[in-house]
Amino acid sequence: MSTEGGTKAIVAALAANLGIGVTKFAAWALTGASSMLAEAIHSVADSGNQVLLLVGGKRAKKVATADHPFGYARARYYYAFLVAVVLFTLGGLFALYEAWHKWSHPEPIESWQWVPVTVLMVAIALESASLRTAVRESRPAKGDLTWPQFIRRSRSPELPVVLLEDTGALAGLVFALFGVSMTLVTGDGRWDAAGTAMIGLLLVVIAVVLARETSSLIMGESATPKDLASIRAAFDASGLTDVIHLRTMHLGPDDVLVAAKVAVRAGATMADVAADIDDAEHRIRAAVPAARLIFIEPDLRRALTEPAPTKENSP
Repeated sequence: MSTEGGTKAIVAALAANLGIGVTKFAAWALTGASSMLAEAIHSVADSGNQVLLLVGGKRAKKVATADHPFGYARARYYYAFLVAVVLFTLGGLFALYEAWHKWSHPEPIESWQWVPVTVLMVAIALESASLRTAVRESRPAKGDLTWPQFIRRSRSPELPVVLLEDTGALAGLVFALFGVSMTLVTGDGRWDAAGTAMIGLLLVVIAVVLARETSSLIMGESATPKDLASIRAAFDASGLTDVIHLRTMHLGPDDVLVAAKVAVRAGATMADVAADIDDAEHRIRAAVPAARLIFIEPDLRRALTEPAPTKENSP
């Protein structure tokens, strides 16, 4: 579900950004407004980012090899991290540079004054539609979480990335509209530069948030609390009720590694242990379909004893 919904949201955002980007470049060429140039570059960056997400999703489907025995599912995390890099450099830093340049050499908008406002209003409508698609596709995965919690806890990078990009794009358009409108009203080009600077700062903040979240996914995050509870319940329902250690890690959004050390019951034969392990694996996969790799190590529960307190170490 997360893969299909993420792909639909990505395609919707890509289509919107390509159309909007062309009109923004045309508006910038006619008016010279720096806010329009910053927004045009923003659309280019977003379009490139959506292509990166699609490439990452395709590469993640490659079959495991001897060099990569756990497969390529983590490619989705890597390409999502590249999105943050592109958004920070091509989007945020360029907008800040353009704002500094226009602040130092402000220019009023003297020709085709109606063009940037019209383009921005149309762009706001298109971006709102794209954001609505991303929100709709994210709701099943979000569940009862708040939107900030969903951004932080989601193990699938595409939907949070598109949500943040579309939200940032919509806010950036509002900033650009503010800067252009104030420039048209006052004739002072510094308002245009101020709107551009606001866009740049917004993109930098979004890029930092994305980089932080995707780097955590690349390093390896555990299964969600809900899935962990389901895995423990599966052990409790099997013959392996005494779990000594349990470790989980997302190899990808839909690939969870489960490693557990369990205590076997006294007097159990090798056949009994093997049957209990098979039963536990079956129950775990039924409860958490993403748990494709399961390693269970049988062991004995050893009682922990502490030395009796002595005169030297007693409190």
